[in-house]
Amino acid sequence: MIDHVFLTVSDVERSVAFYEEALRPLGLVHAIDFDGSTGPEGHPDLKGFGRDGRFVLWLRDGVVEGRAAHVGFVAEGQEAVDAAYAAAMAAGATDNGGPSERLYYGPGYYAANVLDPDGYSLEFVYKAWQQAPVAG
Repeated sequence: MIDHVFLTVSDVERSVAFYEEALRPLGLVHAIDFDGSTGPEGHPDLKGFGRDGRFVLWLRDGVVEGRAAHVGFVAEGQEAVDAAYAAAMAAGATDNGGPSERLYYGPGYYAANVLDPDGYSLEFVYKAWQQAPVAG
């Protein structure tokens, strides 16, 4: 299980604004800022995104290597995939595969792909077989 991912971005403010919009439909928000001067020498300032006290995505300023990363974000249903894709596109993403079933990965795999403003590959994905049953 991955605890967190750092993405180096060329314009932190632009990227924070983009991710605030793109991740909102998934319930992920810009929740914390980390002042790098309080960490070990050379630690970057960070902008953290997450929910429920867990911060899974951190943005830091620096030299971008574009498509060097692909990050998949869990969506709780096909509607959430559609909403995240629409929000990302409205916030300035580049289409990299609109919402659809991806049966080549398996039945019940529904996803959408975009490139963020720095060219990172993002996937909003719902996998029917990974959803926990609803208690009731």
